[in-house]
Parts: sequence; C-alpha cells; structure tokens
Amino acid sequence: MAKVSHSIVLTFFFIFCITVGTVESLTDTGRHSRRSRARTFIEASCRSTSYPALCIKCLTGHINSTTPNLQQLARTALTMSLYRARYTRSYLVNVAKDLRAMKSKEYRLVRDCLLQIDDSVNQLSQSIRELQRLDPKAKMTDDIFWHIDNVDSWVSAALTDASSCVDEFPGHRMSKMKATIKSKVLNVAQLTSNALALFHQYSARYRGAAIEQHP
Repeated sequence: MAKVSHSIVLTFFFIFCITVGTVESLTDTGRHSRRSRARTFIEASCRSTSYPALCIKCLTGHINSTTPNLQQLARTALTMSLYRARYTRSYLVNVAKDLRAMKSKEYRLVRDCLLQIDDSVNQLSQSIRELQRLDPKAKMTDDIFWHIDNVDSWVSAALTDASSCVDEFPGHRMSKMKATIKSKVLNVAQLTSNALALFHQYSARYRGAAIEQHP
C-alpha cells in the first residue's frame, strides 16, 4: 500500500512539473513574441531615418515597452540626443578652458562650437517639454499644430547648430583633439537627425487626421 501511495505521489509530482514547465514555456514564448513585435516596429520606424543602424541600436536599448508607439520613439530619441548634447557640451567646456589657459589659437574655434552645442541643448530641452504637451487623444485644433511646429522648429535648429559645428572640422587629417570633438558632435547631429525623422512620423498622424476632417 505504501508503494502504491508513493507511486501516486510521484505521478502527481511529475504531472505538476510538466504543467509548470509548459506554462513557463508559454509565458516565455509570449514575452519573446511581444519583444519581437516591438523590435519589428522599431526597425520599421527607423527605416525613414538617415542613420537607421544607430536608430535601432539606441531605441532597442532604451524602449522597455513591449508595445511601443511613435510618440515613445520620438520622445526617447530626443532624450538620447539631449543626453549626448549635454555630455558633449561638458567635454567642450573643459577643452575650451584648457585652451584658453594655454592661449591656444584653437580656443576660438572650440568656443564657437561650444556655443552652438549649448544652443542645441536648450533647443532639444524645449522640444521635449513641448512634445509632452501633445495629447494623442486630443481633438484636432490649431493649438496642437502650434505645438507640433514648435517641436519641429527647435529640433531642426538643434540639428543645424550641431551640423554647423561639424562643418568647422573639415577633412580627415587633424589633431587628436579636433578629431575627438568632431566625432562627439557628429554623434549629436546624427542622433538629432534621427529624432527629427521619428518626430515627423509621429506628427504625420495629426496632419493626416486633419485632412480627413477637412478634406
């Protein structure tokens, strides 16, 4: 009788393990499927950018949602661009300080670049705050398009400033300091370009809805 009871216990334990394992497997499969859909959405959205590989790399590492939307992508892209712009500004501040102390002739060049990146930081900060004021559920009004135009203008200006700084360092034969500055500022410009493209995708939905309401 004891042997029979022991066999029954083992049987139930075996069935329990199979059931739990199956549930966990299905759960993992579901999570993987959602992550795959999120990755596919990000890749499709990044195709419209000038630097899709950079876009995919940045967004997949910072989008936690398994069901991202265009507003999340645009906001995340802008936030990352702002982060890199702030980092680059801090770097340029230190370089400019050292060059000024040494009375280097390159101080003016770095200072001008610093001023442009500082403008980019301010413009990106404004654009993120403005983007947060856009309510996806709001009705089509002139106020919404005013916010959209503000974001577009500020991000475009930030991109122009960063690109102008990059243009100050032409060619490939340059000092290590200049090459480092150009690399950092170029990264800001590329991230900002991608963010602008993603925002254009997001804002297109509003413009499309407005056309449907007023054909």
